[in-house]
Amino acid sequence: MSVINVVLADDHVLVRDGIKALLEDQTGVVVIDEASNGREALEVVKNNKPDVLVVDIRMPELNGIEVVREVSMNYSDVKTLVLSMHDSEEYVVQAIQAGADGYLLKGASKEEFLKALTTVATGGKYFTGDVSSIIMNNFVNGNVNRGTVLKKESIEIPFHLTKREKQILELVLQLKNNKDIAEELSISKRTAEVHRFNLMKKLDVKNLKELTEKAKEYNLV
Repeated sequence: MSVINVVLADDHVLVRDGIKALLEDQTGVVVIDEASNGREALEVVKNNKPDVLVVDIRMPELNGIEVVREVSMNYSDVKTLVLSMHDSEEYVVQAIQAGADGYLLKGASKEEFLKALTTVATGGKYFTGDVSSIIMNNFVNGNVNRGTVLKKESIEIPFHLTKREKQILELVLQLKNNKDIAEELSISKRTAEVHRFNLMKKLDVKNLKELTEKAKEYNLV
């Protein structure tokens, strides 16, 4: 393969720009298109048939695992490299079950990223560091199978919300402030603030936009 045609799918423009900057002086690799959400990623793959789709897990519309599954089922010549900040066992196993050809963490070096890209583009598999041990453990236990098809509702949620936190989440997504939430649930404003803070921390989000996206991703409400 003389030139590797790549499509980038990530909802953060800065991430896509960073990867393009990393690759712009790299001979033999060309970013031919981009996508900012899962559905757009599938459309771009359909139109461009790239050699490799580099895809994040957390995206609006469809998450990266769903995108990988669809690409694996419908575009077998397109290789998929998951580039994620998550190294949890749940994400790794689900990505492999969906058909991912590689899994790389966003903190990887330029050299490792290029190695992963070249490896999957030429038909190999690339799984970084601790990800490899997770995969091996799950192969031994019979949990990872390339032929397994993941459905959206089967994605495991890597956190647990209490009944109260679910109530808080629903009200926050209705744009209720802490005072409104306190009145709705017959609790103090301070208690509402604490529950809201704990909810945001548990879901690892910093604002309402991120909270909304994660709630949709995991069908929380």
